[in-house]
Order: sequence, then C-alpha cells, then structure tokens
Amino acid sequence: MHAGTEVGVKEPTAAFSTCFGQAFLPLHPSKYAALLRSKLEQNRNIKVWLVNTGWIAGPYGIGRRIKLNYTRSLIRAAIDGSLLESHFNKHNIFGLEYPTSCGEHVPAQILDARGLWNNDEAYDMQAKRLAKLFISNFEKFNNEMPPSVHAAGPKIETTVLVS
Repeated sequence: MHAGTEVGVKEPTAAFSTCFGQAFLPLHPSKYAALLRSKLEQNRNIKVWLVNTGWIAGPYGIGRRIKLNYTRSLIRAAIDGSLLESHFNKHNIFGLEYPTSCGEHVPAQILDARGLWNNDEAYDMQAKRLAKLFISNFEKFNNEMPPSVHAAGPKIETTVLVS
C-alpha cells in the first residue's frame, strides 16, 4: 500500500513492488525467493516476522495508522525472542500466524486485524479483495516459483451454488 506520505497522495492504494524494493533488485523475484529459502534452510533457528507498520482498524477514512510505539514494541519483542512466548492464531485467508499478545506495551486487540474493525463483513470483504490482488499479481511469476510457494499464498473461499 502506498502510505499516503507522498506528495499529492490523498488515499492509500494497493501497489506491488518486488521484495518491496523493485528498483534496487535487478534479478527476477524467484532468485531472491530461492536465496531466502536457502538461508532459512541453512539455519532453522531463523525467525521471520512480517510487521504491519501501516493501517489498522478499518479502511481509509475510518481506520488509522498503527502507533509507532506499538510497532517498536513488536519489533523489540521479535528481536529479543519474547514474542515467541505468545499464543498464535492463524489468519483464515492469508494463512499467516499472528501473536495474541506482546507484553504490556501493546494492547492485545491491536494484534487482531479483524477484531479491530467495527464490521466483520467489511473486513472480510476487504481482506478477500487484497488476497485477490496478491493472487493476480503473483500470476506473472507462476512458471518460476515452486508449488510450495504457490500453496503458501492467500486462500479465498469459493462457494458454488447448485440449483
């Protein structure tokens, strides 16, 4: 997402950039994915964290940016290992596991993206929309990525009505 800090940007929009640094990464994304996989396989003790430093609690105009104090506390807990002591839930669309607590400096409700929204249906709709954008963007890499990478992507429930 463009955060809206750029001059003239009034509303965040979804944007995809290879490894969040496309202009500085000349190789195909599959090369970076293979390198990351190799490093993780060489050292099984490495922990990988994805930290939301942006928008929470609703769509643009309703939600807000996460407080910097919370982001800092989450990163400190990830680095010092204390975040691993939390219980984890799994996001039903993105398949990511997220902690349910992070010490005294981060309110537990901040960690539950869906729970922060006032409307579960609106959250689910927005999460599915974002998942579809990820899936669509990833299609350009279909031939270069192993099946395990595809399997790790977002899952969108589909309902087939039979009459």
